[in-house]
Amino acid sequence: MGKARVLITGADGFIGSHLTEAMVRQGYTVRALALYNSFGTRGHLDSLPQDVLSEVEILSGDIRDPGSARAAVKGCDIIQHLAALIAIPYSYVAPDSYVDTNIRGSLNLLMAARELGVSRFVQTSTSEVYGTAQYVPIDEAHPLNAQSPYAATKIGADQLAISFQRSFDMPVAVIRPFNTFGPRQSTRAVLPTIITQIAAGQNAIRLGNLSATRDFCYVRDTVDGFIAVAESDAAIGEVTNIGSGFEISIGDAANLIAQLMGRTIAIDVDDRRLRPTGSEVERLWAATDKAQRITSWRPAYAGRDGFARGMQETIAWFSNSKNLERYDPTRYQL
Repeated sequence: MGKARVLITGADGFIGSHLTEAMVRQGYTVRALALYNSFGTRGHLDSLPQDVLSEVEILSGDIRDPGSARAAVKGCDIIQHLAALIAIPYSYVAPDSYVDTNIRGSLNLLMAARELGVSRFVQTSTSEVYGTAQYVPIDEAHPLNAQSPYAATKIGADQLAISFQRSFDMPVAVIRPFNTFGPRQSTRAVLPTIITQIAAGQNAIRLGNLSATRDFCYVRDTVDGFIAVAESDAAIGEVTNIGSGFEISIGDAANLIAQLMGRTIAIDVDDRRLRPTGSEVERLWAATDKAQRITSWRPAYAGRDGFARGMQETIAWFSNSKNLERYDPTRYQL
């Protein structure tokens, strides 16, 4: 597949902004869809280098509106669909909004993509759809088990996308990233929560479940996975995991971060940061054999050493005072 015109939904978000930058630098013509707001801000797109921004067509819109979704899709060859509500704790508070955005919004884009004849539709899934691992490493045949309203809506969106491939022969591929981390990430995620508290000088940091394990994938690897899936004909009709192939507990990750930052910390468990008992996903660890078999993708930040390298780059970004001042490490963010 040659370099084509790509629509990136959720381009204003953490992964979306990194994907926007990477695809521009690889020669794609990029249209970036950012959620409309009355402040005129464009999320993390506003942080991109000017030489990248000058090459991006930025649209403000809302995938929950069918007309907005169709206007965004029109004229594009590839859809990288990342727009979603992703905060798990807030999905307990406002589950209806997750249905509207994650399911209805995805349907609007799929309908537009089918009508306009796109050449590839990449649906973004999440490792949360697997729930607590029933076996490890988790491959794509692992049963789906929604343990939060967020996960349930992502399963619904994934199944819609797959159904369009099977029903209408649409060129749909589903990418399932595990826990991505890196520069620009929100403190809704645990690793930035740890880094920002330590960087702000706190010796006792507040976290939730310390024993749960995650497969943390550095954002460059995740972004490379998105591009590889979009470029692989073998990925059509398939679900493809993207991860590091390495699991680490939240407690061990916190101690490793403190070590990399040259600090000694104590950890206080904050009950507000704990999920309801039946909703906690205790273990996630990706099998990535399929991704490496059907695409050109390989994790550059694999294993414990790769995690540490990615973490060093992430710490360096957050430790920059201009970046750190965007965050309030004293506040728990849903």
